[in-house]
Amino acid sequence: MKPRVYIARDLPDEVSAYLAEHCEVRSWRGDEPITPQRLAEEIGDAEGLLVTGTAIDEGVLRAAPQLKVISNLSVGYNNLDLALLKARGITATHTPYVLDETVADLAFALILSTARRVAELDRFVKAGRWQQGQDAELFGVDVHHARLGIIGMGRIGETIARRAKLGFLMDVVYYNRNPKPDVESKLGIAYSSLDELLRTSDYVLLMTPLTPQTRHLMGEAEFALMKSSAIFINVSRGETVDEQALVRVLNDKRIYGAGLDVYEREPIDAAHPLLAMDNVVTLPHLGSATAATRRNMAYAAARNLVHALRGAEPVHIVPELQS
Repeated sequence: MKPRVYIARDLPDEVSAYLAEHCEVRSWRGDEPITPQRLAEEIGDAEGLLVTGTAIDEGVLRAAPQLKVISNLSVGYNNLDLALLKARGITATHTPYVLDETVADLAFALILSTARRVAELDRFVKAGRWQQGQDAELFGVDVHHARLGIIGMGRIGETIARRAKLGFLMDVVYYNRNPKPDVESKLGIAYSSLDELLRTSDYVLLMTPLTPQTRHLMGEAEFALMKSSAIFINVSRGETVDEQALVRVLNDKRIYGAGLDVYEREPIDAAHPLLAMDNVVTLPHLGSATAATRRNMAYAAARNLVHALRGAEPVHIVPELQS
């Protein structure tokens, strides 16, 4: 008898077919992302759940007495209540590694577009404002040979550092909970204290996961340490930044600009002051959003689910639940 699973998001057809081959599948068919309340109503006797982003809280778990496995289709898993899962003996998996190169591409797209004012100048040209003799007012700043400070040296941070060193000849420093001498030796980068990184970097890139310790890691005091010529980039989680503090330093021109893919509340409010700033590049949280990478992530999440329900070792159990 096939295990029963509930799929709480759209999947590519080939991934849906793979799951149907191995499982008895029910799926969310709504136009909007499923809410925790609706998921609690829908999940029923499912033994497995594949989900992205939706909070898996006590209400959902209470409604799912047969649940054994949750496959989170993302690298991050702050939508999961890990203490409750551990108490219930429920396995949870995620999809690291698959998206490292794609997210690193996006991080550099934000660095380059912010430094060279790409989005701003695109609007400038399309508005018919380009005239002869305007070169100086269109100047940006260099990326090559500048100092990049990376906060959080995980897999994606390392992938970004490699691009920076080999592709743009940048001087790369990093801050991490634990130094990584092997990465330093391999890439020719250096460990730094957080304060020193903020004081000396031309680009500050936030790549840390969201934890209670990293919530609002970048606030008024941290932004005050940055150079007025520095650019701040965030492709981690929006809640790692105190957005009101970021708005203030940008308004006061205490830093040069910012490139953001994530926000404290998503989707960001259309009236948010960040959206009115020419020196801020804003993207709609699409770090891993290429067709190939999203398909590979979906396959990874589906394999995690099937392997766990078969009693085989899932590919990637979230670290906090590993025995």
